[in-house]
Amino acid sequence: MSAVDTAAARVTGTVPAVRVEGASKVYGSGEAAVRALDDVTVAFPAGRFTAIMGPSGSGKSTLLHCMAGLDDLTSGRAYVGDIDLGDLRDDELTVLRRTRLGFVFQAFNLVPTLSAAENIRLPLLLGGTAGDEAWVDTVVDTVGLRNRLSHRPSELSGGQQQRVAVARALASRPDVIFADEPTGNLDSRSGGEILGFMRRAADEFGQTIVMVTHDPVAAGYADQVVFLADGRVVDVMDAPTAEGVLDRMKSLEAPAGRRA
Repeated sequence: MSAVDTAAARVTGTVPAVRVEGASKVYGSGEAAVRALDDVTVAFPAGRFTAIMGPSGSGKSTLLHCMAGLDDLTSGRAYVGDIDLGDLRDDELTVLRRTRLGFVFQAFNLVPTLSAAENIRLPLLLGGTAGDEAWVDTVVDTVGLRNRLSHRPSELSGGQQQRVAVARALASRPDVIFADEPTGNLDSRSGGEILGFMRRAADEFGQTIVMVTHDPVAAGYADQVVFLADGRVVDVMDAPTAEGVLDRMKSLEAPAGRRA
């Protein structure tokens, strides 16, 4: 069994919240074509915090975007639970993203004219529902925003803005939260607070989190790290540490003939 097959088998050993099968993504055509994903089969367990890592250009953000229905696969399948994203119309995909998925990006993507409270509730308001008030209150208190709810994004620090973004992602109790470099614009203290909260969301709320990161320290908060290189899954690390992740990343970034 190849390293790729072994990695896929280890990841798919539990019930997946989201998965891809034979996933390929090609940008462009002919000699200019770029294969960002190359026949990837991988699944992410429900109720766990998983990080995706790899060298620049390895396909990690492309994988996340295709699993989240933000981009289409060239071939293969992407599933949220038992739902094949390729079978959905655009309007159905929009509803699924709003009701079953949460998103946290490096750019906070808050609406500047809305208060923190309104930004947190935005997915619920767009869906025409008040949501679970007790749950939203729990999320607000857990991220420590109770005394900042009336403030607009410009009145909040970067760390506070990202807390709003994380709370917004959790407000509708989504099946999966996709996070793309969520601490990339934060200092180490604020980043640690966000990662600690995401860790709690998995442990205490049973939330499924899939996070793309380049930071070994951030990956050390996860239950598991999936490593990509050249558009393929090449390894999986359980119970990662920052030191272990850094060592693995160094081997992936070494010249092809010298990789471990």
